[in-house]
Formats: sequence, C-alpha cells, structure tokens
Amino acid sequence: MLELRGKTVWITGASAGLGEALAHGFAARGARLLLSARRTERLEQVARATGADIAEVLPLDLGAPESLPDKVGEAISRMGHIDIMVHNGGVGQRSLVTESTFEVDRRLMEVNFLGPLALTKALLPHMITARSGTFVVISSVLGLLSVKRRATYCAAKHALHGYFNALRAEVAGDGISVLMVCPGHIASEFSQAALEGDGRAHGVHDPGNRSGLTPAACATRTIRALLAGEAEIYPARWESLGVYANRFAPGLVRRAIARAKAR
Repeated sequence: MLELRGKTVWITGASAGLGEALAHGFAARGARLLLSARRTERLEQVARATGADIAEVLPLDLGAPESLPDKVGEAISRMGHIDIMVHNGGVGQRSLVTESTFEVDRRLMEVNFLGPLALTKALLPHMITARSGTFVVISSVLGLLSVKRRATYCAAKHALHGYFNALRAEVAGDGISVLMVCPGHIASEFSQAALEGDGRAHGVHDPGNRSGLTPAACATRTIRALLAGEAEIYPARWESLGVYANRFAPGLVRRAIARAKAR
C-alpha cells in the first residue's frame, strides 16, 4: 500500500472546495504539500489551515498552458521532487452550444484539459527518472456521459479520460500510476464560478451543488482509492447511477438526457 508520509503532493485548484479538502486530507497523513490556484492569499490561508509540516504555495493559471512548464521547473526546484500530482483545478459551464462564444469554449478546454496536459508533459520526465509517481485526475461523471448546457465542459472531461488512460498504458513499466476520479455534484462554489455563454460567471449556487457530496467526503474516497491502487472511482450520490446506466443501456440514457430540461 502507498505510504503518504513524507511524500510531496502537488494540488491544483487548492484554494477552495475539493482541492482544499484534499489538502487537509493529505496533510493529515503526513504529506508535504504544494498548493496551486490563481488566488495567492486564499492559497496561503489554506496552507496554514492544513497544519502540514511543509505546505508551499505556487500560484498559477491553468488557462495559460504555455506558462506551466516553467511552473513545473519551479515546483521541482522548491520541493525537490513531486510524488503525486493532483489535477483538480477546473471551471464549469452553464450555456447551450448556440449561446457559447468560441472564446468561452477555448477557455474551458484550456483550463480543464490543456492546462493539466501541459503540467503532465513537463512533469513526466521527472517521474520517469525517479521511476515513481502518481497522477490523480479529478474528472467528472460528465467525463463518461454528456448533458445539456455542459457541451465543452463534457468534451474537456472526456478528453482527460482519453489522454490519461493512454498515458497509464504508456508508463505502466515506469512505476507511474494514474487514478481517474469522477465525482457527481460536490457541495462547493463550483457552479457559481461556472462560465455563461458570454464568459460571465454563472453566479448561482445551483441546487445540485447545494445537495452534493461534501468536499471532505469526496477527498476521503479519493485518498482511500489512491492508497488502494485503484484506477477509476465514482464518488457521487445518485449521479453514479448514470455512469452504470450509460454503460449497459446507452440508448435509454441518451433519450432521457434529450428529454430532460436544460439546467
């Protein structure tokens, strides 16, 4: 079983929600933390609150993938090594395809897919040399099925699955593992920051998010799966049923989604 004490865990999207809960969960198990997001002050608050012996802050913007290789270099220089990379940062969507500008589509793909890809490509040689490392990829149940008003978000999450499932196969002999985490709704501010079609923040705490799994519960399930060496998990309430229904009765799921009201 993987031992977390003394391991260096780098978490993106660590300033709130699931990322913050993961920081606390890893700290409780003795891990060294490197916390990233755009909000420096908030990251510093989270770092102090974890009580970790070592909790460093490295601000970054996943929406600027070209800047991320330098961030990887800085991370390795400051921490010495990175054992676990948690790709948690992301942004949601609340707009129909016909309402969404291409700039919004681009932003969603950059933050949710190209940013994690850029970090992974820059960090991978470090892990291959060490012959150890783990990527924990926070996807979504919407990485396995698609619903209205989330088209580009779903596309980015589907892309994460395609990319990291292939990567898992490629590095199987290099001591590197991949855990895909596919949550349903999480009780966080995620829906409030989601992008409308014109790029404005949605600004609404949607009912699904209000009633979702707590960040702490999702973090606990994620860390438990990581320690057990699992490849993919679905920490959710009722939403995980859609994953299994789509696997065994995809036509039924497609018809249900087409009839459902866009929310």
